[in-house]
Formats: sequence, structure tokens, C-alpha cells
Amino acid sequence: MSDNKNQANYTDPRPRRIEDLLHEAYLKYSLSVNVGRAIPDVRDGLKPGMRRVLYSMRQNGQTKSSSYTKCARVVGDVIGKYHPHGDSSVYDTMVRMAQDFSMRYCLIDGQGNFGSIDGDPPAAYRYTECRMERLAEELLQDLDKKTVDMRPNFDEKEMEPTVLPARYPNLLVNGTTGIGVGMATSIPPHNLTEIINATVALLDKPTIIVNELMEHLPGPDFPTGGTIVGLAGIRRLYETGRGSVYCRGTATIEVDDNEHEKIIITEIPYAVNKENMVKKIAELVNNKVITGINSLNDESSDRVGIRVVVGIKRGSMATVVLNQLYKHTQLATSMGCQFLVVHQNQPKTMTLKQLLQAYLDHRLEVITRRIQFELEKAEKRAHIVEGLLKAVDNIDEVIKIIRGSRSKEDAHNALAVRFELSKRQTSAILEMRLSQLTGLAIDDLSAEFAELMKKITHYKELLASRELRLGIVRTELIEVRDKHGDERRSELRAGSRDIDMEDLIPRESVTITVSNQGYIKRVPTDTYRTQNRGGKGVIGMSTKDEDFVKHLMTACSHDYVLFFTNKGRMHWIKGYNIPEGARTGKGKNIINLLEFEQGEAVRAMITVDQLDVDDRYIMMATRNGVVKKTELKAFRHLRKKPIKAIVLDEDDDLIEAKLTEGTNEVLLSTAGGIACRFLETDVRPMGRVSRGVRGIRLGENNQVVSMIVVTPDMDILVITQQGMGKRSAVENYRLTKRGAKGVISIKLKEDDKVIEALRVVEEDEIIMTTMQGQMVRIETDPIRPIGRTSQGVKILSMKKKGDYIISVSRVMKVENDEEESEEGADATEGAVTVEGETPEVSAETTDESSAEASPDDTQNTDEESED
Repeated sequence: MSDNKNQANYTDPRPRRIEDLLHEAYLKYSLSVNVGRAIPDVRDGLKPGMRRVLYSMRQNGQTKSSSYTKCARVVGDVIGKYHPHGDSSVYDTMVRMAQDFSMRYCLIDGQGNFGSIDGDPPAAYRYTECRMERLAEELLQDLDKKTVDMRPNFDEKEMEPTVLPARYPNLLVNGTTGIGVGMATSIPPHNLTEIINATVALLDKPTIIVNELMEHLPGPDFPTGGTIVGLAGIRRLYETGRGSVYCRGTATIEVDDNEHEKIIITEIPYAVNKENMVKKIAELVNNKVITGINSLNDESSDRVGIRVVVGIKRGSMATVVLNQLYKHTQLATSMGCQFLVVHQNQPKTMTLKQLLQAYLDHRLEVITRRIQFELEKAEKRAHIVEGLLKAVDNIDEVIKIIRGSRSKEDAHNALAVRFELSKRQTSAILEMRLSQLTGLAIDDLSAEFAELMKKITHYKELLASRELRLGIVRTELIEVRDKHGDERRSELRAGSRDIDMEDLIPRESVTITVSNQGYIKRVPTDTYRTQNRGGKGVIGMSTKDEDFVKHLMTACSHDYVLFFTNKGRMHWIKGYNIPEGARTGKGKNIINLLEFEQGEAVRAMITVDQLDVDDRYIMMATRNGVVKKTELKAFRHLRKKPIKAIVLDEDDDLIEAKLTEGTNEVLLSTAGGIACRFLETDVRPMGRVSRGVRGIRLGENNQVVSMIVVTPDMDILVITQQGMGKRSAVENYRLTKRGAKGVISIKLKEDDKVIEALRVVEEDEIIMTTMQGQMVRIETDPIRPIGRTSQGVKILSMKKKGDYIISVSRVMKVENDEEESEEGADATEGAVTVEGETPEVSAETTDESSAEASPDDTQNTDEESED
């Protein structure tokens, strides 16, 4: 019967739904976990475990001025008195507070192995030692002056503080992370000086806004340094309590004595494991995700700090590799942040201003309670001193009363009645020693009483004025700042975190070459020196016997390079992503950069600075005389895989693609020395996936070799395989309709054919490449304009028998190299030789009568046709 009654005392007889019981129990559990373990208090920025460790060390005298103490002793004391959890949780908390790569300002001074930034675990607590840091003592200062509430520990045998007095805003200074039940907090660390400056600014101007606070507190400051990119996420974090911080490691590019570039990583983002980062880089290199790295060494040590050396392959750009490291590794990370804290015993997400205000409110309460404690202490002492002064003034009578009393209690009562004293005063009188009756001691009592009265008056003034107490808060914050403040470690960079790393890559003019077998490279344009016509040139690429340079052009290193292939597809790459090579180097196979099919080869290269523009077109021509015009912006949706540029017939392939403005004129040239000039407007714009229309009517065994976008004030330079060239005005080529047979462009020898036709203007230069790798750069001005139907002049002498021209490209004008050759003193003025090569100057002009032929000679010009 009694058992049933006891059961009734603990069980609610009313039935309840199990869902309601579970919901209520889970809420209590989650609140207990979040408030009691995982989420920091907004006032001191500490979780209960951290607070108990610091309090236990203070109680045991393990301050900065004391000797080191075994961590095992601290762990045992914390577990036994305050924190009823496992020893590993307490020791892990201690370790984190001692790691300079985890805490912006360490709270524990550790001696021994406390782990490393590589993820190495700390030694067992029986081997390590610790004591508090100075900043930890600042958190605990005035704790014995009843400045905070105390509560019983888990077994109610000890008392522990509910919060620490905290002389500085530790929550934001050191930050914290914590995962609770259904919620998490992630607060980045900040610079102590900046945090206190922002707090003082809020004190001085309570209506301050976030933008004004950010003038004092621009952003987080990580213990591992790095560069924080972008302020928008930081501002959002400070305004709403939620945001993100994008941080990059610090890396510099150095060049060694052998002119090899190296990337030196000296700082990494916060909370990144350096060893894992290095392993990730090695993995990306092995998987060929990053191809420009040839060595990777971790040279970090206690003496030099973090130092990871990344060697760059010759021909690759260190800036491009660094961009890839930022993209693919933890050298750049985004940290999601949330200001979730315990405020008034409840989890709450707060803004920056609210966090600082909550701290100021706490600090004001601490100051108020400390002043109240000091006031009570001063009043108690003044009360006793006042009684002692009364006794000294009537010492004879006091002695008489004491000697006439039968007991101590009688003396108490007699003195209290005679002099109107309290029990504390009479106790002090009875305990007074004879030495205090000297004249000097009496003067000291009088001075002490006067000083106590001044203090009491001052304390009451402080308690009566909130502004004066806030002034004390301000003064003490500045004292902590001046004593412990330091310089910022993390660099702040304005702008979006998506800033393109190509901004770090210098803009320069480069020459890009592609060989017949697909080897591509870029070199600075000034590598090739200017020579007179007829010069033998310099070797521009070392190739295999069966390979030769096929395409050459100049571009800006930041341009989009569009590759149009014989199969009518368009590939693309940024100029700086093309590997840089030496002048005589063969380069890198293009299949390592672009996704080519079997048998696919580059037919044209175009450079543009942007794709999404109006009134710009791509004009394409095929070997069978088909032309097609497509808007440039049709190619703006770039992706890794190539896109279709033109639909080709089975027996046809693409031979040229040019950038136009939609209103230009087009000149198609054939291998048989025929050219057809027509208006670009004759070709309507078409989509990417279309065939095109007829551009020229071809004769038997003839094919198109080039397409030129011409203007009325330019000349046409026609070059044959055997080195003959002829320059004539574009007006000599009669304007016809699209699809016409065309006019004669040059008279050919029996075994010769046209290899290229170029547009040239004043001060233009061209680079010619032969099948055997000979390369020469000449000015076009010395080539005298002659008749359209002439045979031309000799512009290139072949160094080897059987060699012939296979590629010609127009380049920008550059200054002549003033350096003189050792063996070229007799060369024509303006010619420059390299490595002792002497240019041959040939002014041979063949068929002089043809040079004077009438420009009206229009063989095969009267036949025109439509599609």
C-alpha cells in the first residue's frame, strides 16, 4: 500500500500523449546541452568547460607568475570539483587554449607538446605542464569582490562562478566554435586593439551604426594570418549575425638563380591542417588536375615558421598555378560564421553591436558590484576606525571600564553603553594592542579615517552616476588595449571574394605558335628581332623532322584565344594559360590543354577581350569555298568541352575564321592565284549549327587557302610557298558578288602556289615560318607595291634545299634591337642577327614587265554566279 502511495507521488495520474512527453523532454535536453556545454556566454565568451578550467587554475594559484604545474593535476582538480565529464574533454579544452594557431590570444601558457598545425596530437596530460597567461588573469580579475554570481557545483560542496568579470570582450577577441543540439555557433577571432577600439566607440556614441564600427573593426584577424578577401560578407555578419569570411593563404612568387619560379606559402587560412593541404596539392599534381608543378617541399619549422615551397615547371606561369591552388585546395577557404551566444540564459543570434552592448552591460554591472563591494568594505573599516578613535580619545576611561569588568562580555556591554559603540567597534577596541596608543599610531588612525571617508564619498558618487561608471569601463578597456594590444596579422582586401586571380598576371604582348602536330607555346613578342626582307631569320621553334610550325599569331596574355579546327569546332583558352616556352622550345601538346578528337587540327586562332558584345561577328571559310557569318555572342556560353561553329560537308573542312564588324569586305584567295572580293553584308548572319553559303566559285583542282577581312585603305600581300611575295592595293581587286569566280591575284611559276594572302598597312610586320622550322620577321614597308598580276619579289631565301613556307602571320610593330651581331657587321643597316647568323638581303624582282602591267587585267573576272 505504501509503495502505491510513493508511486503516486512521482507519476501524474492524467494520461498524456507520448509525442508531447518526448517533445518536452527533448527541449529540456537541448537547452541543457546548448546552454551548459556547447554555446559560449555573451559576457565572457567562454563555454562552461573553459570557464571551469581557468577558475580552477586561479584557485590553485597557477598564474603567470607561478611555476608550471602538471596538466594532469589541473585536469583532476577540474573533474573532481567542477566539471563532471571525461578527462579527455577537459584536457582538449586546455590544449586548445594553449595553441597559438587556434587562439588569437592564448589563455594558457603550455610547456611541452600541445599539438601542431599539421594535426599532430598533443602529448598525454601527464607529460605536459601549464599555467595561466596574463590575458586569462584579466578575465578573472576582481572575481573575489563579489562582481559575479556564484553557484554550487554539481555536488554542492564547492562554489563556482556563473560568468567571469572579463576586462575585455573575449568572445570576439578569441572567437569560438560549438555544435549544440539543432544549432551551432562559429565566431571568428579578432584583433584585441580593434575590438576594444570598437567597444570604446560604442561607449562614446551609443547610436553608432555598423559602417562606423567597421572603421575601428574592419574584420576578423586570424592567428595564422592570411588575406581576407571581400568586405560584403563581413558587413553582413556584423549587421545580421550571419555571414561568411573568405580567407586565402599568403603566398609569394620567387625566382631562383636558374630563373625557375617558385611559390612560397608562408601563411595558411585559419583552422586548416597544413599537412592535409600539402597532401591535397600532391594528389592534384598526381591526378594531373594541376600540371604546372614539378616539386613540392614542406620546409616548415619552429625557426622559420610555415614555409611550403612549390616548384613551377619551366613554361608554366606561377600566377596561374597559384590561382589553381586557391581554387582546388584549402589554401583558400570560406568560413561560415554565426554570432550564436547564450544571452540571459537563452541561445540567441546577435549582431555585432548587440554583442558589444551586451558585454558593456555586463562590464557595467561588474564595475557597479565592485564599487558596491569596495564601499561596503570601506564603510566597515571606517566604522571600526571611528570606534578606535573614540577609544583613544578616552583611553583612561576605556581602560578603567575594561579593568572593572568581570568578563569580556561585560566589557563589551559596558563600552557599548558608555560610548554608543557597536559590537564590531567594541571587539576592535578590546583587540587593540598597546602599541596603537602611541602618538604616531593615533595620527595614522586619524589619517586612515579621513582617507576612508573620501573613498566612501567617491564610491557613492560613482554609484549615483552611470556616466562615471561607464568612464571606468572605458578607462580599463584602454588599459588592457595598451598593455596587451598588438598589430593585425590578417590582411584585409576590399572587393568580392570572386576577384579573378588573372588580375595578378601581367598584361603583355605574346606570340603564340602551334605546330602541325599540335605543339603549342607562347613567348614574349620581342623575342623575335626585326630584320630586312631577304633575311634568313632565326630559329623560332625546335621541331621533329616530320613536324613544322603551322600557326602563329600575336595576342595579349589576358585575351580569350579561340581555336577553330578543321572539323568546324571551336575550343578556347585564356592566353596566360598557354604554357610559356623558350624561343627554340617545341612547347606543349595542345591535347593536354584542349579536348581534341582524333584527326582534329587547328585552322584558325582569334583573340578577343570579351565575348558578350553586339555587332561583332565570326566570318568562316571552308576549303571548298563555303562562307558563314555568326554573331560573336553566339559563342559566349563557354564550357570545358568544345562547341560547334559550322556544319561541314563530308569532303570539306574549315580553313579560316576571322573577327568582323558586320560591314566589312571579304577577300577569298585560292591556291591557284585567284581572289574574290565581296561585301560581308552579302552573307546573312546564321546560327552556330548551320552550313553557310557559297563564297567563291572554284575551278578544277583549286581550293581556298585564305580569307581576309579588308578595308579600302589597305594593301594585300600575297606570298607563295617558294618565298615570292607581291604587295598591291586592295582597290586593284574588283568588288564582285559573293560566289563569283574572282580575279588574278599573282602570276605563279609552274611548280608554285599561293600559301597565304595578308592585309598589310603602314609599319606592319610579318613573321614567316618554313616547314623545317626557320622563322623570320620582316617589315612590310620595304616591299614596294606593284601590279596585281605581277610575279612579285623574293622576300625569303630558304636556308635548306627543299624547304618552303607553310605559315605567315601579321604582327605588331616593335622597336629594332640595337644590339649588334658579332659576325653581322657587314649586314644591311637595320638587320639584326642572333648567335652569329648573317641575313641574306635579296632584292630580286622577276618579270619586271609584269610589274608594270595594267591593273585592269581581269582574267576570269566577268563570270559571276549565285548560290
